[in-house]
Amino acid sequence: FSLLEGSPLPFVGNVEGHDLLTDPGVDVVVCDGFVGNVFLKALEGGINAVTSFLRNGIRSGGPREKLGGLLLQPVFAALRERLSYERHGGAPLLGVNGVVVIGHGRSDAAAIAGAINAARRAVAARLNERIAQGMKGWGNIGS
Repeated sequence: FSLLEGSPLPFVGNVEGHDLLTDPGVDVVVCDGFVGNVFLKALEGGINAVTSFLRNGIRSGGPREKLGGLLLQPVFAALRERLSYERHGGAPLLGVNGVVVIGHGRSDAAAIAGAINAARRAVAARLNERIAQGMKGWGNIGS
């Protein structure tokens, strides 16, 4: 905590769990693997529960619900695209000397292709090299 506070990063400090998706001042949250995994799994479960609730409400509802569902189809499609782990494929694992992309345990061929594409983009952008260069002069933080 104190190392990051003294760094040139725009460090916010601790973030409450309910602010992780809505705080406009936070782009990156650093946590250990267990906490991150629990957060992601809980988020997936919550998203699945809400989408299932909406889908069932529209399908079992009357004409008003069906019309509402029809009118909201573009919004639902955009949300599905944005939240799709298949589309993104994975996320870079930082802190290793190389490019590693972590994929979802349920990844299908499209998700694996997305993870390979994410790795390709990280290599093309020289992600590790740029992170290391950016951290020079931070003392123990970058070593």
